[in-house]
Amino acid sequence: MPPCFHLLILLLSTVVSAPDVKTIVHRVETKYRSARTLQATFLERYFENGRVVRTEAGVAYFHRPGKMRWEYESPEKNLFLVDGKSAWFYVPADHTVTRVPAKDSTDWRTPLALLAGEMKISRVCARIGRATSEKPEALGHAVLACELRGTESTKKQSPQVPASQVDESGETAFFEVVEDSGELVKVSVQGPGGVSVEFHFANWQFDPPVGEALFHFVAPPGVAIVNGELPAGSARVNP
Repeated sequence: MPPCFHLLILLLSTVVSAPDVKTIVHRVETKYRSARTLQATFLERYFENGRVVRTEAGVAYFHRPGKMRWEYESPEKNLFLVDGKSAWFYVPADHTVTRVPAKDSTDWRTPLALLAGEMKISRVCARIGRATSEKPEALGHAVLACELRGTESTKKQSPQVPASQVDESGETAFFEVVEDSGELVKVSVQGPGGVSVEFHFANWQFDPPVGEALFHFVAPPGVAIVNGELPAGSARVNP
């Protein structure tokens, strides 16, 4: 048999064996739902019109139900924490922390709260399918496109539109996962105006020994607490 036929058979077998979107989603949900707490290192990059404008790195923790903690170590220390009720943004160098109700947070990291919840991707995505505009970084990975719930594109979309038909031109999240295991490798979120952010994850730990106190924020003395739901300038200083 000519070599070209061997190559053709290999390509066809790869296509046939590739899991469908429903199977991949199930693997992701099953993998992360099994743990009460999660820990991973992350690399976060912000883009404007395709150009990287900021890169940060640190460690992220997730705790069910509804809590997560992002400790930024590079290039400077800061903290983003969701305690189940409030989202806290703390920059030690500024001696200021901003607090908003978690349900009102529009932070880029908010879609990742599913890792600390029931781990149902449908809670975050109105529609999900294989991405056409984003390619995986490695063989054996799949990129899923998720139309985020509550965005203008999903509000205007007809309910008759199939769940797998994703409008990737609107506010979309892309989940890159290992097809066979369901491990989450990267999450990128695209917003309006050519702005986007991506999170690369590595070194996942399932049920690491982290205490409940890690997910509660206590403002250090002298730090100003700004309530995000109040008019600008409304702040108090923690005594």
